[in-house]
Amino acid sequence: MIRKKATLTVSADLADLFTVEPQQTSVTPTKEPVGISVQQALTTVLKQMVTTGHRERTMSDYELHVSHFVKVTGVKHLADISADWIYEWLASMDVSNQTKLTRLKCLKAFLGRCFDNGWLTSKFWRNIVVKVDSPIKQGAEEKDVYTLLSLLDLMDFVQLRDATALLLIFQTGIRIGTLSNLTTKHIDMDDSLLKIDGGLLKNHQQMYLPFDSKMKRLLVALIAQNDRIRKESQINNDRIFITMYGDPISVSPTNNMIRKRFAKYSVMYGLPNINPHALRRGFAKRLLNKDAHIAFISKALGHSDIAVTTRYLHIDKEEVANKLRNYL
Repeated sequence: MIRKKATLTVSADLADLFTVEPQQTSVTPTKEPVGISVQQALTTVLKQMVTTGHRERTMSDYELHVSHFVKVTGVKHLADISADWIYEWLASMDVSNQTKLTRLKCLKAFLGRCFDNGWLTSKFWRNIVVKVDSPIKQGAEEKDVYTLLSLLDLMDFVQLRDATALLLIFQTGIRIGTLSNLTTKHIDMDDSLLKIDGGLLKNHQQMYLPFDSKMKRLLVALIAQNDRIRKESQINNDRIFITMYGDPISVSPTNNMIRKRFAKYSVMYGLPNINPHALRRGFAKRLLNKDAHIAFISKALGHSDIAVTTRYLHIDKEEVANKLRNYL
C-alpha cells in the first residue's frame, strides 16, 4: 500500500508582498535625520540577542517586521520614528487585526531594546494599540485524544510516530518545536521522565516532565523502529521523531510534519482541537481540573510569568468563584 504524504501548506504570511507604499505627505519629517540609523540599530540589537541566546525565530521576526516598517514608511533614522509613522505602517497592511497586533508587538519590542541601549529618550509607542477580538482557544479534550489513539494503526511506523507525538504533548505539555528536537538522551526510561535541557526550551531552563506506562511503551516501540529505519537509510541521528526515511520531521519553525498530520487526522475523523497548541492547552487544563497549583502548571508549561499562564488557561470568573468556594 502506498502511503500518502501529508499535504503541503504555505505557512508564511505573504500579505505584505504587494503592499503599495503610502504617499508620504503630512507626516514627512521636517528636520534632517540625526543619530543612529534604524538598520544600524537592528544589526546591533540582533547581535545582542544572539549573545544572550534568543531563538532564531524571534530574531527573524525582528528583522522581518522592522525591515518592513522601514520599507513602507521610508524612515531611515531611529530618532525620526514617531507614533504617526507607526500608525501609517499599520494602516498600510491588508491583514487581520490579530496579525497587525503581532507585528506591532515585535516593533515595540525592538524599540524597547533601542530605548534600553540609550538610542531613544522616551517610550512614545507604549499607548499605540490594535484592538482585536480574543476568542477563547479551547484545549484538546481527553476523550478526543484517546479516540484518535484508538483509531491509529500502531503497526504502521508513521501512525505509531504520530500517536507517540500526540500523547507526549498531551501528557507533558511540551511545545511542538521542543518535541521535534528531542533525542534519546532526553528520555529517561528508568524513571519515566523527559529530561529537557534549557537549549530546547523557550525560557532556557532545564525541565523534568513525567510520563505514564502507556507513553513509555510507545516510546520504546518508536525508538526501536527508528533504529531500523536509520540503519536501512544510512542516516546518522538520534532524534526521537523522524520521517520514514530517517530525516528530522521539521525543516523550519513553520514547516513541521507532525503539525500537518494532526490537522489531517482532525479533519479525517471529525475531532476538534487536535493540534499541538490545543494539546498543550489540554494538558494545562487537565492539571487545573485536578487542582494543581497554577505555579506548578506555569513551570510545567515553561512560562516565565504566571500572568501568561492565567491568560493561557482562560480562567473565567465563574470558574474562579467555584475554585475559591473550596477554601471558604
